[in-house]
Amino acid sequence: MPDLLVNLLKAPAPAPLADHTITIRRAQPFESSLLSDFITTNFNQAWTDEVSIGFSRQPVSIFIATSEKRIVGFAAYECTRRGFFGPTGVAPDARNKGIGKALLLSALQGLREMGYVYAIIGHAGPIDFYQKEVGAIVIPDSDPGIYTDLLKSN
Repeated sequence: MPDLLVNLLKAPAPAPLADHTITIRRAQPFESSLLSDFITTNFNQAWTDEVSIGFSRQPVSIFIATSEKRIVGFAAYECTRRGFFGPTGVAPDARNKGIGKALLLSALQGLREMGYVYAIIGHAGPIDFYQKEVGAIVIPDSDPGIYTDLLKSN
């Protein structure tokens, strides 16, 4: 999967969700274990490892979506590399409610507040989603990018 480039000057600001039971907010350091469990259960250990870096940032570079006192999604930035968005994910039972978009826009706003003008979405999965929501463009010859398994011989 290729990397994408996003012009943060053109990215829209986060908007409130229609479902008022869902809250998008910056994660708190004491929620590290809860978020780690959520990511490992719903996605994979590699993402858990990447996101752990976000808890060492000031402010924390992770946004979470919560509903009824449980985590239903997350978006991280400045974890994998400087200026990178991701990883991000929404629980299967919470999808199609605008949570992914809200998390994306919140994290991109966090990058812009740090002074970045452009962000990279590394190893982007839903390319059409990112193109539609934030005008992301594919970076030519970016696959596999930094996600090459350096421990395996080529």
